[in-house]
Amino acid sequence: MKALILSCNTGGGHNSAGRAIAEAMTWQGDEAYVMDYLTLAGEGVSRLVGDGYVQIVKKTPKLFGLVYKLGMLVSRLARKSPVYYVNGRMAKYLNRYLTENPVDVLVMPHLYPAETITYMKRKGMKLPLTVAVMTDYTCIPFWEETDVDYYIAPHESLIKPCVKRGLPRERLVPLGIPVSRICRREISQKEAREKLGLAAEKKYILVAGGSMGAGDIKKMVDALLKATKEEELVIVCGSNTKMENRLKKAFWAETRMRILGFTNQMNLYMKACDVLFTKPGGLTSTEGAVAEIPMVHTDPIPGCETANRKFFGRLGMSTSARTVKRQVQAGIRLLYDQKAAGQMRENQRKNMNKAAAEDICGFIREHIEQ
Repeated sequence: MKALILSCNTGGGHNSAGRAIAEAMTWQGDEAYVMDYLTLAGEGVSRLVGDGYVQIVKKTPKLFGLVYKLGMLVSRLARKSPVYYVNGRMAKYLNRYLTENPVDVLVMPHLYPAETITYMKRKGMKLPLTVAVMTDYTCIPFWEETDVDYYIAPHESLIKPCVKRGLPRERLVPLGIPVSRICRREISQKEAREKLGLAAEKKYILVAGGSMGAGDIKKMVDALLKATKEEELVIVCGSNTKMENRLKKAFWAETRMRILGFTNQMNLYMKACDVLFTKPGGLTSTEGAVAEIPMVHTDPIPGCETANRKFFGRLGMSTSARTVKRQVQAGIRLLYDQKAAGQMRENQRKNMNKAAAEDICGFIREHIEQ
């Protein structure tokens, strides 16, 4: 089996999900490639879209939330959105690539290539099996105007709202959001701390801003330092080097803190620490739940992250609060209330499909063989 996984650089979650599927396929002896499909039109197009998205999310999250709400309105009223027509312009590039590089399946952990596939299908262009993978715990605007063979939903409880929005029930398959094998490896907290050079006897608080390092991490760190005395803090800023430098400058004399930029050891930190403060991105939240770390969701980027936070809170997989002060209080309670922390871990185990990547691969193989 040969698979092409189409994503683009609007946040790291879509790419992470794509890589997890490619990893699972490769482990099973198949060929799988992850592509930023916008590069087919040129590197400049990819940078323009990706950088523009990241800057809006970082600098004007309220504007992003407004655009998201507008998108929800347009998706209800318009037959086809501007998103569909813009991504339809990628059809000629993708069609040319597939003609020269045929594959058995196209996997899309992003809305944009799914819109392009829909345009191609309506224009009669030849396509292999097409599978979309949702990476947020909600039906984001415009999924309902796409037309692919199957949609991988994050959870069984999301099937009904997806159908209500217009997606066909028979094409929805609730297999979960895929995460890499390294996120799922069984390792004790003691062993994880040894690998990271963390003390065995201390309490550790992990603060993460997602791949983009979004959100006011400094405000959260200030509040945590004031509310704790001996607990250690690990701060992960992702690709936000400006935030990383700002924190290092502000807290250079603080001995209870380890400040990191982008790290490929996030899975180890989740296993090593006692509680996680993170914005409710779909992939970061899934990885936290798969790692079974008690989780406090911080302020979301308005839109799909708001829905993610509600979903996790409703199922008892995370907790949150309206203010930073109360979020900190909630995290400290989880730090020392073993019963509450244990119940949250149990809820995470019950609701997360850790084998989502392998299950998605198995589903694809079965339908290709058919």
